[in-house]
Amino acid sequence: MIARGGLVAFPTETVYGLGADATDPAAVARIYAAKGRPSNNPLIVHVVDQMAAERLAVFDATARLLAAVFWPGPLTLVLPLRDGHGLASAVTAGLSTVAVRVPASPLARRVLLAAGVPVAAPSANRSGRISPTRADHVAAGLGETVDAIVDGGPCPVGVESTIVATDPLRVLRDGGIPREALALASGTAPMADTAPAALQAPGQSASHYAPVRPVRLDVRMRTDDAILIGFGDVEGELTLSVTGDPAEAAASVFAVLHDADALAARLGRTRIDVAPVPEDGLGRAINDRLRRAAAPRA
Repeated sequence: MIARGGLVAFPTETVYGLGADATDPAAVARIYAAKGRPSNNPLIVHVVDQMAAERLAVFDATARLLAAVFWPGPLTLVLPLRDGHGLASAVTAGLSTVAVRVPASPLARRVLLAAGVPVAAPSANRSGRISPTRADHVAAGLGETVDAIVDGGPCPVGVESTIVATDPLRVLRDGGIPREALALASGTAPMADTAPAALQAPGQSASHYAPVRPVRLDVRMRTDDAILIGFGDVEGELTLSVTGDPAEAAASVFAVLHDADALAARLGRTRIDVAPVPEDGLGRAINDRLRRAAAPRA
């Protein structure tokens, strides 16, 4: 289906992606239309290995080091486009760089091998809404706008990939690889560039990952008008992690937001409250998603 210009949602280790042939302008246009995605928001290109990535992008020493340590895995590199890359221009949203990743999910890798092309695959949800970590999230959000959904069960990482640029090393979006791991691997503490004046990578919009109901953060007590999502010793109707485990919270954050929205609708609650999550390691990526979910809507 991908090779014929279709849209196929498939699981990666992070979230479900909405995949299309990244070299086919019409197929890439279908991604933007299905998601209602602004045309200035670039897409991540998924490939099977570093060799395939180097046919699309120019790697420097830092990029090769990070790829050697973290690929396959939840790391996206934003690098200069290579001459003759062959990608549809909409993939990069007119930028001179491309975001590229080698996913670790065995099922995602089988999809990429079968397609035989670079696959542009943003999260398989309507733009600005909660990212999908189960096949039913995709079906509920995109319905018949996709040609197929490959059901691989829940995504184990649960938050999107960390996106970095390498010259100099800076984080464009926190994600499944904590900054501390990047610093350890590279010997350099990455700078933060997660709210730039112009979009350089996906997931940098101030309002993003949003449920239907407004979200309030750092809440420790239940109220009658809200669903409280707990964490650790803060108990709620739902929880990111009873034990306060950031890896468990990252894996569950989008699913719990989906569930909280549905529960609030059933109970007539008007808001979703979320308990505090420590701002370190994977907690940084979790809080990034929660802050964007709670941001004022455009």
